[in-house]
Amino acid sequence: MRIFHIQTHGVTEGLSLPELAAQGLPTQGYVWVACARREFEVVQTEVQAMLQTLCGVQLVDLHISDLINNQLPSHYDYTSQYDVLVFRRLAAGSRPTDLEHPGQPLNVAPKRGGPPILRRIDTSPVGFAVFDRVLLTVHPPDCLVRDTYATRLLAAVPSTAHGDVREGRPSPVAGSRLPTSAADLMLRVVNLMVDSYLELRRDLTRQLDHWQTELLKPRARYVNWSSLLEARLSLHALDETCEDQRSALQDWIDALETWPQPDTPAGLRELDLLKVRSRDVLEHIERVVHHVRRLEQSTETAVQMHFSVQSNRTNDIMRTLTALTAVFLPLNLIAGIFGMNFEFLPLIHMQDGFWWAVGAMVAIAVALVALFWRKRYLARTGA
Repeated sequence: MRIFHIQTHGVTEGLSLPELAAQGLPTQGYVWVACARREFEVVQTEVQAMLQTLCGVQLVDLHISDLINNQLPSHYDYTSQYDVLVFRRLAAGSRPTDLEHPGQPLNVAPKRGGPPILRRIDTSPVGFAVFDRVLLTVHPPDCLVRDTYATRLLAAVPSTAHGDVREGRPSPVAGSRLPTSAADLMLRVVNLMVDSYLELRRDLTRQLDHWQTELLKPRARYVNWSSLLEARLSLHALDETCEDQRSALQDWIDALETWPQPDTPAGLRELDLLKVRSRDVLEHIERVVHHVRRLEQSTETAVQMHFSVQSNRTNDIMRTLTALTAVFLPLNLIAGIFGMNFEFLPLIHMQDGFWWAVGAMVAIAVALVALFWRKRYLARTGA
């Protein structure tokens, strides 16, 4: 569990949960409590007591179930005193934790076939409970999002750890790089997760372009249909995940419209910036949705074009075989006539009858080949 006290002029980390509950809510800034899912499940009583002390309210039991549920899709819910947002991030897979060491992942690698890029499409939910001055986040045990943003947060301004201020850094403009509220911090973390989806697009596009090139080769004898099918299923699952994300964030934006208008210009500007950031995150999600759907269409188009190329190749082969059969039909007819068991047949008793028959057969064959070549029944097909 990591606990941060965020103010306009600095960030403090190092308090434990009992210390935070004993000290109460700081006079300035807000608190970010980030814990692993299994850790939250184990210490939820202490977390509820801390929330009661700092915010005067505890989480509803159904919201606790949502936060510890590893299979829950992205969604948004609210009460009169706090909001709950569950947002699925990209993950390498679900890794369980040891009950005796909550928060520490076990060395269990996810079992999944196909190219490595498809394993990155696995998702895992991150839960946010947003109070006025407290943000509670519940992460998977191996969540890089929490650690990455915590590192970015501590590097943004001169930070303190256990009360010790880091020296040698200039003081930044107050509030220029730090989130101004718990809701703003939640949106920035969500935006970091959405950016990981945007970064995935390049690798997905490269992988699918490779498959399209292989599918469109006329002489391709082997196509990894299992990997392609898994890619289509993964893209479909990613599309559903992004749709849930967009729906959850849209509900959050709709809820922002119902917030009371602040009385001060600074509070009004903060609310406006919160709405702008929310719409920006929503636009990023829509970009991911658009790209995923385009990849799905490209994959389906490549499969259809593959079968179309194979069908055209089969038609070319059948056309060539049909033309060759038509060339030899008159020759077979002539050979069949002269193979009849009659005593009197034309050219049978002539000394040069055989050569007349062979010459006629060659002339007919050449004429038919020339005719078929002119009509493009016989032609070379490019590779």
